[in-house]
Amino acid sequence: MRGYFGIGIDGPSKEGNVGNLVRTAHSFGASFAFAVNPTKISHTGELVTADFADTSKSASQIPFYNYETAVDVHVPQGCRLVGIELCDEAVDLPSFRHPTQAVYVLGGERTSLSEAMAARCDLMIKIPTKFSLNVATAGAIVMYDRLRLLGGFADRPVSPGGKPIEKPAHVHGGRFSRLERRAAKQKT
Repeated sequence: MRGYFGIGIDGPSKEGNVGNLVRTAHSFGASFAFAVNPTKISHTGELVTADFADTSKSASQIPFYNYETAVDVHVPQGCRLVGIELCDEAVDLPSFRHPTQAVYVLGGERTSLSEAMAARCDLMIKIPTKFSLNVATAGAIVMYDRLRLLGGFADRPVSPGGKPIEKPAHVHGGRFSRLERRAAKQKT
């Protein structure tokens, strides 16, 4: 899959949800994960991102960043910041085209995205549900949707039980030389 993505939570209050999101992000191939203004801090001053059930050791496999404010969140050049929020201006996830380079951010468990974070977002998406989902579950749904759409998988069959519709193999262009093209133009 081309591109990269990171994912984080704005104002998390439950370290278990952060740990779950980080493990899921690792599983889906995220480049990094983060938290903004976490309220549950360990005795070392770092947000605890893993628990005893983390058999993949995600915290040592992908970088994890803590930011104090929304302004501090680093968004790489050329990358789009995508807010995940139940709001009127958000695009429904099934109708959303994921950017090749994206940083996704969810609101905390009991809150929405902060005003400062929402203002920073280039795009806003929502999962069309009847009510708000657990933050780690919502993140998993968005990451799955990204993988499904950008992962190069075969198309779904037209009818249940049918075979997936394989994409045609990529055809590379032939050898190309600017010098040979210039020489051919000069002869004509």
